[in-house]
Amino acid sequence: MTERINRRRKLLATVVSDKMNKTRVVRVAWRSKHAKYEKQMQHSAKYKAHDENNSAKIGDVVEIMESRPISKDKRWIITNIVKKETEK
Repeated sequence: MTERINRRRKLLATVVSDKMNKTRVVRVAWRSKHAKYEKQMQHSAKYKAHDENNSAKIGDVVEIMESRPISKDKRWIITNIVKKETEK
């Protein structure tokens, strides 16, 4: 496990849109168990993340980190591209 230097959250996400300049829309997915029925449920949330070099493309798995507010909606920064989407 990597050592955290600061208290910012880091999440793995998938890029779902790259139409904006220096901004990517990413989807974070997680699983939880229902309190009563104990069934595994999938949840997801979409965030806008800052991508300075426009390097992440649709389908890439990226690591995002919490940051100061960059714009009205952007509160995350793409720190690393974990897996590139293979082109067909």
